[in-house]
Amino acid sequence: MNRRTLLRTLGAGLVSPWLKAGKSLRFKYSVCNEVFEKLEFAPACKATREAGYAGIEIAPFTLAEHADEISAARRRDLQDIMRSEGVAFVGLHWLLLTPKWLHVTTADRAVREKSWAYFLKLIDLCADLGDKGIMVLGSPKQRASQGNSPEVAVKHLRDGLASVASHAGDRGVTIALEPLAGKDTDVVNTLDQAVGIVKEIHHPAIQSMFDFHNTADEREPLDALVKRHFGYIRHVHVNEMDGRHPGTGSFDFRPVFQTLAGLKYSRWVSLEVFDFKPGAVQIIREAMQFLENLEKKL
Repeated sequence: MNRRTLLRTLGAGLVSPWLKAGKSLRFKYSVCNEVFEKLEFAPACKATREAGYAGIEIAPFTLAEHADEISAARRRDLQDIMRSEGVAFVGLHWLLLTPKWLHVTTADRAVREKSWAYFLKLIDLCADLGDKGIMVLGSPKQRASQGNSPEVAVKHLRDGLASVASHAGDRGVTIALEPLAGKDTDVVNTLDQAVGIVKEIHHPAIQSMFDFHNTADEREPLDALVKRHFGYIRHVHVNEMDGRHPGTGSFDFRPVFQTLAGLKYSRWVSLEVFDFKPGAVQIIREAMQFLENLEKKL
């Protein structure tokens, strides 16, 4: 029996990963893997599990410059690593950082069409790494208006998402359109705008998500916003408003988490941070401690 067969055999008997983490938690927590920077994938998964998280969310650029560089064998190896380390594959985020030419709303039709063709490859990567993966479409620079107006860029974004929806659905992938702060992009800055696009496309593979860090342009209490759009929220990113890990600032996460708990949110809550200075292990452990303490107050 080779290594891969052995791991799959063992994996078939694993308990649910958020139970294996050894903690009785209300929510399923995962880690966005770029926090580990140059650390190899296997020890990153091990550190994730040891800190109490149930899953890992992957930025494609941490694996390769281009999705075509990740062979079928490598994709199976990544699956085996996650299974052997006892963490679930959550999905992909930071989708369009590489290759550098990607831009999904540009006025340059050739670049735009090539970018959406590449997006299909990312859908396949997500599906190959695990079942029912989430693809968080943030990528502020690669969706900002370029040679056109924000209104036209939004139309290109909507049309592009509609064009890949069926393939995502066929592969069991959900694309979550992420609202981003206006300081980062001029295309889709509020949950209202994101959900509006989701409704227009009207395909189950196209949904939205909530990220604490990207709520600067929201004008109503965040717990009310989450409650109003709960039916379209398929994913949550948790972080301080300044991009550090939860607990390093003064933001009050409790109202939103109380709302999520009250509405019986059962999907992933992923830790996504932008300040790596404390080091990955310290970040994920301190964040988990904060989240555990937060849950006790719900």
